[in-house]
Amino acid sequence: MGKDSDENDRASHGGVTRRGFIASVGVGAVVAATGVTTAETAEPQVVKPEEMAKITLLINGRKHRMLVEPRWSLLYVLREKLGLTGTKVGCERGECGACTVLVNGVPRYACLTLAIEAEGQEITTLEGLMSGEELGPVQVAFVEHDAFQCGYCTPGQIMAVEGLLRKNPHPSDAEIRLGASGNLCRCGAYLNIFKAADRAAHLKAGKGGKP
Repeated sequence: MGKDSDENDRASHGGVTRRGFIASVGVGAVVAATGVTTAETAEPQVVKPEEMAKITLLINGRKHRMLVEPRWSLLYVLREKLGLTGTKVGCERGECGACTVLVNGVPRYACLTLAIEAEGQEITTLEGLMSGEELGPVQVAFVEHDAFQCGYCTPGQIMAVEGLLRKNPHPSDAEIRLGASGNLCRCGAYLNIFKAADRAAHLKAGKGGKP
């Protein structure tokens, strides 16, 4: 059962000995059990944050073709790359609402939205509510009701109200409060903000309403 046996085994199995076959199976079992991969296994692709990506953003009805880093927020691109500074930098963690814009008509925090994520979406900023130098209805209502003090949160407040009225043209007082609840006013001008939202609803509907 020594050398002669191995040679007989090799001859009967096409050149592979029984001992070699068992050894190779054992190695394969170990590889399968430990999850070891071969060099041919595809590595997951990781996009480096500094690599630039080509995107097209539709903002206020205008297309912008640009190169961005995957990590850039929509807030950063709007302000620093496109000069649309009506969108304000606040907490930059989705708590204050100063950076609120509309994405497909829905209020969204620009600080928590990646620029590449916004590709293919319809983005509206504060500037997009104006017609030339003419203010939009919500902006007019905020002026009429003095719905601000320091004014820093005002762009975000206006965009939140605009989004609310696009979804619900005739909101109740409770619905107005709920629609504005994602935006903080450190000056506490909430009462006038709510009045401005109600006034804007009348202006958008083509009704005079209470000034």
